[in-house]
Amino acid sequence: MSHILIIYESRTGHVKEMADAVGEGVRGAGMDARLLPVEDAMPKNLLDAAGIVVGSYTSYGVAAGGVKTFFDKTFGIHGKLNGKVGGAFASCGGLGGGCEATVLSILQMLLVHGMIVQGDPAEFHFGAVAIGKPDEHSLAACRNLGNRVAGLAKAVGNRG
Repeated sequence: MSHILIIYESRTGHVKEMADAVGEGVRGAGMDARLLPVEDAMPKNLLDAAGIVVGSYTSYGVAAGGVKTFFDKTFGIHGKLNGKVGGAFASCGGLGGGCEATVLSILQMLLVHGMIVQGDPAEFHFGAVAIGKPDEHSLAACRNLGNRVAGLAKAVGNRG
């Protein structure tokens, strides 16, 4: 079965909780979800996935260091993710704390790899976000993100 890979960096457990909800959305769309903490992820893991969703806590307004370091190691597979579907989610410490900037910093890395990113016209335009511990509204956005990424991966024929 095709799968969506969910890579995340979580310091407090909030991003892990969000990653779990993204996985629920992926499974709700009929695909397998594989969750990996960024410290256990390797660039080759990206090659077998039909889609990739990356989550991070906000660190100085951008993705945490582990996420950036991971993507710095993907130069060896550059060009091989072209056409795969991607998405992003983030948690930050407060309103105006950089959640959307963090999501955008992740999306930039996915786009440099040639990945397809679908915006959401409803509310969480760039990706799911939470301020501190995710509430049900943020978790619903995470499930929606997983569902949308899996649905788009199936629509474009990405099988991993």
